[in-house]
Amino acid sequence: MKDRQRQVVWSWLKTIAQRAFMPVDIASIVFFRIVFGTLVLWHVWKYFAGGAVAALWIEPRFLFKYYGFSWVHPWPSQMLHAHWLAIGVLAFFVAIGFCYRASTVLLWVSYTYFLLLDEARFVNHTYLICLFSFLLIFVPAHRALSIDAWFRPNIRAQTIPFWCLWLLRFQIAVVYFFAGVAKIAPDWLRGEPMRFRFRAQSAFPIIGRFLHEDWAVYAASYGSLLLDLFVVPLLIWRRTRVAAFCLALLFHLMNARLFPIGIFPWLVIAATTLYFSPDWPRRLIALVRWRKEHVDLAGMRESTPQSNRALVLTLVGLYAAIQILLPLRHLLTPGGLEWNQAEHRFSWRMMLVHQATRSFFYVTDPNTGRTTQVGLGQFLNARQRSMMASLPDFSIQFAHYLATIMPRNGPLPLRVEARILTAINGRKPQLYLDPNVDLAAGPRPLLRPRWLREVHEPLPPPDQRYRELPLETNDRPEN
Repeated sequence: MKDRQRQVVWSWLKTIAQRAFMPVDIASIVFFRIVFGTLVLWHVWKYFAGGAVAALWIEPRFLFKYYGFSWVHPWPSQMLHAHWLAIGVLAFFVAIGFCYRASTVLLWVSYTYFLLLDEARFVNHTYLICLFSFLLIFVPAHRALSIDAWFRPNIRAQTIPFWCLWLLRFQIAVVYFFAGVAKIAPDWLRGEPMRFRFRAQSAFPIIGRFLHEDWAVYAASYGSLLLDLFVVPLLIWRRTRVAAFCLALLFHLMNARLFPIGIFPWLVIAATTLYFSPDWPRRLIALVRWRKEHVDLAGMRESTPQSNRALVLTLVGLYAAIQILLPLRHLLTPGGLEWNQAEHRFSWRMMLVHQATRSFFYVTDPNTGRTTQVGLGQFLNARQRSMMASLPDFSIQFAHYLATIMPRNGPLPLRVEARILTAINGRKPQLYLDPNVDLAAGPRPLLRPRWLREVHEPLPPPDQRYRELPLETNDRPEN
């Protein structure tokens, strides 16, 4: 019996390996390459023209760092602006397929640098840009309709290995699926924070007057949950593919209009088109031109050497495992995802929390006994202050920073304490961490620290929510 099972498993794996290197039409991936590069170019120009580069990475005196990347610092002002503009140039090169391999590598490295500059600036669309930039390094999307293919006819091809298409499909499937799983949460199922966000949308054309109604809140909450969970299976099934894409398109267009989430909806729409038949752009062109546009795949074989195929599949499998396991890491520290949002990063947990905070930091010099309240606005922007009240690691980082820059009169190290009040999805404000802990004395927490308090406050009735909001409001739909 065991031998039989092994044979079945081996036969199944062999079939997958063979199909992974079947040639498929390159047209849909070329379309994605062009749209992806164009969207990143638009994103770069929007930030540059709006003066966001200086506001986000130059003006703040302190930037939060990821584990292992404390050495990443911003360039001087002019160099940082030039670096940001270079990302736009590289994105344009990717779109037109010019020096494609070098452009994709440099785009990934350059954009990831900005992601690593300040951990408080993490948003899902920046993370997704980094991932797609990384994947395109290995996907030969420049073999057709590119400057490279024009100048180098020997690389021209109308097909691409099947694994390239499925790798990109897998990435967007991860986004959808874990975004849906995250919404299976008590607050979301009770309509929060969607109810709060809809209150500010009364001016929305046609449907704005209905958004304050409970039926609209629950329809949006449960509808988005079901769409995220089931849109990919429906896209894979040919009979429901067009209907599923139309629903996804409407969903993302509504999000783009209702919420400040940057290029995320447009990026996901572009990636969702990869679930159509690989030759769909040719069919569309044929429809416009009234003539046949078709690539005959019969008899074609993928040229990947047999010796490299095992390595390719191993690396693809490793990447897939990381993308699946990373959003599940919160299982290591169960309880309180809305309270401690460290597990939200890299997990596609979006639009789940409306948070309002008020933070006070006190520095005590034990050599003199004098205590000073720190004005947070001197060091942090509004985004950083709000994020610090939801990530205990940030409080530690900032406390360590204060302990090094504040004046001291003696050999004893400074003591830093914090009083952070946080209100989650309309609850009453509660202390986020133990106010008697010296944050400057401890190391950065890798998991949930013991001095982080737990929230046991139930969600109040709808008419009693958001009555006692502290000063700093942290409503981050993109997170």
